[in-house]
Amino acid sequence: MKNTLKSNLLKGLLALMAGTVCLAGPAWGQARSADARSTADNTPETGPMKLRQPGALAQPGTFEPGRPTPTRASPPPKATLPPGEFEVFVQNLAGALPIRRFGAELVTRTEDVNSAEFSPLVPSDYLIKPGDEILLTVWGSVDADLRLIVDRSGRVSVPRVGPVQVAGVRYADLTDTLTRRVAQVFRNFQLSASLGQLRGVRVYVTGFVARPGAYSVSSLSTLTQALMAADGPAASGSFRQIELRRGGKVVARFDFYDFLLNGDRSADRVLESDDVIHVAAVGSQVGLIGSVNQPAVFELKANETLTDLLRMGGGLSSVADRSRVTVERLDERNSVRISQLSLPGDGATRLSNGDVVRVFSAVDARLPLQRQNKRVRVEGEVLRPGDYLLPPGSSTLDALRAAGGLTPQAYVFGTDFSRESVRQLQQINYDRVLKDLELQLSRSTSSQRTASAEEISAQTAKEASSTRLVDRLRSVKPTGRVVLQLEPNARELPELPLEDGDHLLVPSRPTTVGVFGSVFSAGSFLWNAGLAAGDYLGLAGGPTKGADAKSAFMIRANGSVLSDQQRGGFFSYSKGLEAVTAEAGDTLFVPEQFDKTTFTQDLKDWSQIFYQLGLGAAAVIAVGR
Repeated sequence: MKNTLKSNLLKGLLALMAGTVCLAGPAWGQARSADARSTADNTPETGPMKLRQPGALAQPGTFEPGRPTPTRASPPPKATLPPGEFEVFVQNLAGALPIRRFGAELVTRTEDVNSAEFSPLVPSDYLIKPGDEILLTVWGSVDADLRLIVDRSGRVSVPRVGPVQVAGVRYADLTDTLTRRVAQVFRNFQLSASLGQLRGVRVYVTGFVARPGAYSVSSLSTLTQALMAADGPAASGSFRQIELRRGGKVVARFDFYDFLLNGDRSADRVLESDDVIHVAAVGSQVGLIGSVNQPAVFELKANETLTDLLRMGGGLSSVADRSRVTVERLDERNSVRISQLSLPGDGATRLSNGDVVRVFSAVDARLPLQRQNKRVRVEGEVLRPGDYLLPPGSSTLDALRAAGGLTPQAYVFGTDFSRESVRQLQQINYDRVLKDLELQLSRSTSSQRTASAEEISAQTAKEASSTRLVDRLRSVKPTGRVVLQLEPNARELPELPLEDGDHLLVPSRPTTVGVFGSVFSAGSFLWNAGLAAGDYLGLAGGPTKGADAKSAFMIRANGSVLSDQQRGGFFSYSKGLEAVTAEAGDTLFVPEQFDKTTFTQDLKDWSQIFYQLGLGAAAVIAVGR
């Protein structure tokens, strides 16, 4: 009895070292030596098999049971497939919006060619075939943990039980099939069977694909997975005419659009060894651009219409003009070129290869002002300030009447009337002036000569100052204010047509006049009727020594500007700026004088000029002698 137990324990240890089976129980332990030859083909001779994640590949040059040797090395990450000639043409018509062939984004992504996407959930109707690995676990009266490979005859060899035919068995029936066979030998046990490493199959991808060739994939891989491993159809390949050929016969026809648009994978068949996936040449291509949810280049079949094309593009966008579309036909490019179709009446129109359909936006084009309602804001000294919606043809007087009219404290001369269209135009002109200023400063700097370190330092400082000036000017944004030509004592606004988004601000009458800039005491002073600009300049102490008094200017409350530079022109006044009567709310500004020089600097410059003249005269005299 003891000798028998020792023998059984020794045999169990030997089986554990072999890495094929871990057993408990006399009967199952004795079966290991009896069935050693039948399992030799399924067990490596050098020790236990290393586990790996499902779907992982062996390293090049190695062999694993049940997995075919990879036929090629893993490629670098996929690059975006180059667009076709028609895609480039449609892109040029669409402008900045990127236009690609519908479905191109699905197949242009990083993926290992030799590793198909493996789902850990094996479908219940999967048929066991040679090369698959079965993980068998038994517990109860006997304990076993086996890794069995289905041999070429479709059988697995279970120790003590013998060979079991499993090829052709559905995965859902695998546990019952093995349980019935093991139950012929043992009692009081439970059994669990699952699939481990699946067999590999070799398939061929042919036709108009980016990378045709032979691919080794998992036995659970489908047509789409193999096609994406080959980078999908090329620019000349079809997304809608893909065939799966098996044994020289077509067993499935796959349309990528059914999958992309409807999520239908009913034709996406599981692959078998030596299957051929053939991609036909691209069919009729039509471009769809404009106000649609998915602008792209679509491939149409012979019976598909304009309505089908718009459906493929996700339908019209929220801002699309739903009454019409235009079609640019290839065969009419030398005649009418573009035709217009009405919706939905012409939805059944058949489209031809090379057509480009454009859907217009209903909001891009501006409507005539006379047809638009006006949204305006009225603020300040009115009885009911707020936002108002006025009918077409309304004016500033209508806006004031809607706001209840002016209050007694309203200062009409200082009204701030702002308009969005004016602001946009001011911004365009302002940016143009800044560019011209930068160009002038750049030219002045590049053409200026320097003869000493002092001049170089001065030029560097000047460049830095110019850069800071341009940056500060760039931060200033136009307001869109429209200067109203009013008299200082005006009591009503001029009747101007309103635009959508206008802003009307009527301030209260101010009580001060501002004096700022290069003066001794800048500030605001109480307004007195009849005082001139020069009187307020005197209240501020007058210009400083470094002021440029000739360039002083006054900003009126209505937004206009007066200066001495206007004297003698159309807006001239005979006695100068200082004699102009200041109104409440006006601001007088005296700028600082630029490019100031000291007496020492002037003397140095004149000395150098005289020195150069003396040298020139001496040279002339020497030559004359």
